[in-house]
Amino acid sequence: MKIICIGRNYADHAKEMNASVPTEPVFFMKPDTALKRGREFFYPSFTKDLHYECEVVVRICKVGKNIQEEFAANYYKEFSLGIDFTARDLQQKCKEKGMPWEIAKSWEGSAPISDIWLDKNDFNLNSLNFSLELNNKEVQSANTSDMIFNINQIIVYLSKFNTLKIGDLIYTGTPAGVGAVALGDILIGRIEGQEMFQVKIS
Repeated sequence: MKIICIGRNYADHAKEMNASVPTEPVFFMKPDTALKRGREFFYPSFTKDLHYECEVVVRICKVGKNIQEEFAANYYKEFSLGIDFTARDLQQKCKEKGMPWEIAKSWEGSAPISDIWLDKNDFNLNSLNFSLELNNKEVQSANTSDMIFNINQIIVYLSKFNTLKIGDLIYTGTPAGVGAVALGDILIGRIEGQEMFQVKIS
């Protein structure tokens, strides 16, 4: 099982990160050990600047390679909500040295995900509202219509480079509003107002 994450897929997030808006999807990988379920999240000892990034997640349901866009929707049935946690201080050091920054993104437990999976046929995934609350204050709020690359376009692009397999997860990118967490913080993620997860930072 692969975890594939899309970077800079919302123009407002690219802007807040002082990054250019991509002309094709930017992606990186997390190992399966990055996946984290449950309500408690332990703040890792190797960072002092841990940031949340809330993202819609789709799960691949059939094997595919070089998928054409008109068939891309056949490769997923369900979606959920997760967090791409980032050690921002480590990422910045890597960027300054021109080095890869998997150390900031791909560590164990860095990809919490909801236990709830929703049927794509019950929603319009091209116009889906989702949000994240930090200590009961909304810090991220977006609609998937604001994506630079929609889910089907992402699947087409990724399948050029890797065979997508059953169970692979695609984190589709985060909107503006990313920020730091501290011990004791509580994060609540919602899709169309429905609570998908609640995570406590310990």
